[in-house]
Amino acid sequence: MRIIFAGTPDFAAEHLRAVLATEHEVVAVYTQPDRPSGRGRKLVAGPVKQLAMEHDIPVFQPTSLKPESEHQQLVGLNADLMVVVAYGLILPKAVLNIPKHGCINVHASLLPRWRGAAPIQRAIIAGDSRTGVTIMQMDVGLDTGDMLLKAECAIDPADTAESLHDKLISIGQPCLQQALNDIESGHINPVHQDNSLACYADKLSKDEGKIDWQLPAAQLDRLIRGFNPWPVAHAKLDDQVIRIWQAGYENGDSDHAPGHITDISKDSIKVQCGQGQLVLDIVQLPGSKAMPVTQILNSKREWFEQHRTFQL
Repeated sequence: MRIIFAGTPDFAAEHLRAVLATEHEVVAVYTQPDRPSGRGRKLVAGPVKQLAMEHDIPVFQPTSLKPESEHQQLVGLNADLMVVVAYGLILPKAVLNIPKHGCINVHASLLPRWRGAAPIQRAIIAGDSRTGVTIMQMDVGLDTGDMLLKAECAIDPADTAESLHDKLISIGQPCLQQALNDIESGHINPVHQDNSLACYADKLSKDEGKIDWQLPAAQLDRLIRGFNPWPVAHAKLDDQVIRIWQAGYENGDSDHAPGHITDISKDSIKVQCGQGQLVLDIVQLPGSKAMPVTQILNSKREWFEQHRTFQL
């Protein structure tokens, strides 16, 4: 088949790589415009564009797909299918109908659970035990189209958004390849989503990463893992922002109020929560890089003396 691929970040690039490994032909790539990055704020191509350029695939970077001129350009590509993975632009109905087999999307959840922008993070934060990838026939709704194929994986107790992202790539790639073959052969069985089971995975914000010590420690552990590597959970200690990259938790309570540092040892810092205690493993002090608590206590132990309390 002649395929148009639309996507922008690394998750999308790895699925483009999977398509390139098949016999199908990627005739064009659509991706978000280059973004300024680094101290010099120079424009930098995203991972999908970089991979497309390595393979000499024509790249298009419109700011919108609504103009009629964009529709005509897509028609001219004479594609059988458009594969969309974390593209970041809305596809109007007119665009969805241009390829012979329409447009399919690789979505990082077991639909209809976690429709929306941040399904990987929301699954961890909610305490889901399983997630996966759904290949979906796109319609005008937000992740509401018929499901074509699914692949599942477990969410382990230590999984972060980053580690789960990588797991979903590893199961999503063969799932997409199978879906392409099934579409080409006509052996596809679309299944309607049950809208009553749908959840919305809101986009992450930095404010959400603020630790509320009155919450249970188990819930904060999930928040920390879901916000690693972005935007990273954080808390204030004497007006200094401490970023918490990794932690564990214990179910037992101390006699102290939430936010109080209850114990420090050579390799851990315990903080009382609304229920249970959070055990800090990797933290980042202002102006420093993220480090294991063991290293920080060797030089900055005074920051975490037992009488101190994180702000609520």
